[in-house]
Amino acid sequence: MNREAIATQAAPAAVGPYSQAIKASNLVFASGQLGLDPATGKLQEGVEAQTRQALANLSAVLSASGASMADVVKTTIFVVDIREFGTVNSVYGTAFPTPPPARSTVQVAALPLGGLVEIEAVALLPDRK
Repeated sequence: MNREAIATQAAPAAVGPYSQAIKASNLVFASGQLGLDPATGKLQEGVEAQTRQALANLSAVLSASGASMADVVKTTIFVVDIREFGTVNSVYGTAFPTPPPARSTVQVAALPLGGLVEIEAVALLPDRK
């Protein structure tokens, strides 16, 4: 199995010793994306804006790997306040075609850089025959 690191300047650089994504065979494992603006490196204001930015960042990383949001089979959402689930869910619902991917959502004590939401994904690369 080949393992390839994926990186794009269209999403924030990793804030630690990890890759934005790893492509392994026909799978892409995208690291969690925060609501950081890749141009400024600053978090968007509020959970709704951070969710939109996290999804845009995730889309950029997937695109760099040859995948798209339509190829995502599983996501995990990390939120600091589960009471914000409705807002996150509403924004999240606009990002994926039907049927949406499988998903887990968990509340965490804190996220890097003071983020309010983080989203990671696994995608299945389409056949390129």
